[in-house]
Amino acid sequence: MAKGDPGVTTRGRRATPRTRKRASGDPELVQLLTPEGERIESVTGPDGIEYRADFTDEEYRGLYRDLVLVRKLDAEATALQRQGELGIWASLLGQEAAQVGSGRALRTQDMAFPTYREHGVLYCRGIDPIMPLGLFRGVDQGGWDPNEFKFNMYTIVIGAQTLHATGYAMGIAMDGKTGTDEGEAVIAYFGDGATSQGDVNEAFVWAGVFNAPMVFFCQNNQYAISEPLERQTRIPLYQRAAGFGFPGIRVDGNDVLATYAVTRTALDNARYGQGPSLIEAYTYRMGAHTTSDDPTRYRIASEVEAWQAKDPIARMKAFLTNQQLADADFFAEVDEQARRESVHLRERVLAMPNPEPDTLFDHVYPNGSPLLDQQREQFSRYLESFEGSAH
Repeated sequence: MAKGDPGVTTRGRRATPRTRKRASGDPELVQLLTPEGERIESVTGPDGIEYRADFTDEEYRGLYRDLVLVRKLDAEATALQRQGELGIWASLLGQEAAQVGSGRALRTQDMAFPTYREHGVLYCRGIDPIMPLGLFRGVDQGGWDPNEFKFNMYTIVIGAQTLHATGYAMGIAMDGKTGTDEGEAVIAYFGDGATSQGDVNEAFVWAGVFNAPMVFFCQNNQYAISEPLERQTRIPLYQRAAGFGFPGIRVDGNDVLATYAVTRTALDNARYGQGPSLIEAYTYRMGAHTTSDDPTRYRIASEVEAWQAKDPIARMKAFLTNQQLADADFFAEVDEQARRESVHLRERVLAMPNPEPDTLFDHVYPNGSPLLDQQREQFSRYLESFEGSAH
């Protein structure tokens, strides 16, 4: 786990844009680790803030371990779905750095509102990785306590969590829990496709007007299911923030160091009462939108190959190797740990008991209701009609 301070300068300074220039023709963005593993000491973003990530050697290795473990556990979940053990799965393949970097940037008191793909952030919040698998297996509703882990339940409705997060953040401000180092901040995750949803834009309005202490974290993985980014927007997504009255910035979402630095700065600005901001983590969904999707129908292989060259784990491994911060034994040990944990995860999923069908009524309302009791009774009679049937 990375615990270091990225050494960023905060408090909302503004200056002429000096974002790192990209020779590849890619968009300009905040980057501290190139695809080749070259370390950039610091970079000044369009917001005038100098971003840097200064970690101990052990913390750098910890970030790499996070990336590898999260990818392996995600791959195991995909395999389980393909074998009929999960109903569906939304993979994070390719987006590990965006999630681990931002997840590790959260302080203990901060609150996160995820979509249904933030398995890496969930891991960074210390939640048992089996929890979302119970949800997608149909065994439970997720299982973790949002208050204990400061991580809300997965949200399936596209963009709805941004309004939930904004209301939560407004409550923090009204309770006077901002303005100090111990202040609280909120982060809401969503994809590029969600920016076309009314909920997200309404959340922008409310957060801006009420100066809510929150960060909107958009993982721009280039596709809203099958629709490419150019069908979603005419301008870079981070620039939309200006229309709502708060700053936006684009970061290399495949760079775990830059993602950490930018997210930590935005969260700290929020907790000090400087209001919301929008981060566009420019990344790529290497696999399908979910296991129900076939991405070969709407994108070409050469595009995927181009993004494979920017793989977040490969660049972090190159950095550790080039700086002599890790050797072959370390990488082998991490791979073996990932293998063990994925096998253990599989065993636990297969051992999950099937819930009784009528338990789906148990947690609809905390104290039940007459209508719910009536529905439960009707459902029970329906189930009893199958008893003794040959089918």
